[in-house]
Amino acid sequence: MALAMAVPVLTGWKVDFAALHPVIASWSPRVGPGTVPALVIGAAGVLGALDLARRLPWRTLLTVTWLTGWGWMLSLALVDGVPGIGNILDGQYEYLNTARATADVPALLREFVSRIPDGPNGWPVHVAGHPPGALLFFILLVRLGLGSGLAAGLVVTLVAATTPVAVLVTARALGAELPVRRALPFLILGPVAIWQAVSADALFAAVAAWGAAALALAATRRSPAWSLLAGALLGYCTLMSYGLPLLGVLALTILLVARSWFPLPFAIAAAVAVVLVFAALGFVWWEAFPVLQERYWAGIASRRPASYWLWGDIAALLFSAGPLLGAALASTGSELVAALRRPSRHVLGALTAAGVIMVLVADLTLMSKAEVERIWLPFVPWLMLSCAFLPERWRRGGLALQVGFAIIVQHLLRTPW
Repeated sequence: MALAMAVPVLTGWKVDFAALHPVIASWSPRVGPGTVPALVIGAAGVLGALDLARRLPWRTLLTVTWLTGWGWMLSLALVDGVPGIGNILDGQYEYLNTARATADVPALLREFVSRIPDGPNGWPVHVAGHPPGALLFFILLVRLGLGSGLAAGLVVTLVAATTPVAVLVTARALGAELPVRRALPFLILGPVAIWQAVSADALFAAVAAWGAAALALAATRRSPAWSLLAGALLGYCTLMSYGLPLLGVLALTILLVARSWFPLPFAIAAAVAVVLVFAALGFVWWEAFPVLQERYWAGIASRRPASYWLWGDIAALLFSAGPLLGAALASTGSELVAALRRPSRHVLGALTAAGVIMVLVADLTLMSKAEVERIWLPFVPWLMLSCAFLPERWRRGGLALQVGFAIIVQHLLRTPW
């Protein structure tokens, strides 16, 4: 992390427009209404979360996980006051403004691909850079009367806070309840909440996690209904982000761990059906992606050197997931090797390995050079499962590091992304 920040400054290397590579942020020390709640939730988590995660009854644990995660996200966002919840979602490059201006959804889908190229009639950056699934979610919020930045922000945080709940359900279905309880505090409390609270990518992460949970339940219960739900959710993920077909790695890992291929035909059928419905309505994924690539490589990608961002993006991942991730992955080393050999015996190791593979493949595609702090959100929960393997003597100190890092980053840096 320090190297990625120092190298451009010390060498004068022009790697992007931002002042604080590898993250998109500016120096802005401040305190706000969320400062005290963040300190209280963080301190309470450091002192009690490890024990509570181990001993709370299952249903109580799910509820406490959701509410704690939501409170943690909101407290960090409220460092910037109430506008901190909705200002970024309300920005000119985001989805809400387009959602408010959309009166005809079928027409939007029919003309979507033609408006991906940059130009007077082109979509704003984030709308152009994603399939229409994310935009449709915000159109739904507008139609429900939740189209203000504040209302949309509250909905996004409520949904995002379910992500660790879905990871719990996934691991338990695969027979790894005790290990995932060890990792749980690190899934809830950390700097990832800074970006979860203000971005549509947090929504992508939640949908992906629930798709994984449904697939795990389908595999262990041999249920066609859960299989179809898993396929529909994971298929819809590919219509929210062009990078989320990588979730296929996670899906295959879950089936390998469960030692069951029963859900596969149902899930594939449901996922393909979702994509084909969009194609029938006018948005053809495989026609849109090359158009996006052309815009990307003709624009900002040409100004961002791969020789920096191949490793700078990984440094940005550590800002998002937290500095403990490196130590956690290192402590998982032997478990990762064992998981590759016998995934059914090493559930969390296998899921962590899936997270690592997804990140590495995404990084090597060079389709996201910079601005990845929040793009990594769908993969971060699976990487953070590695915290289950931290030595006992490191756990409380490691959680304090994660909490402290999140509070420091949110109070010293302004992250407009």
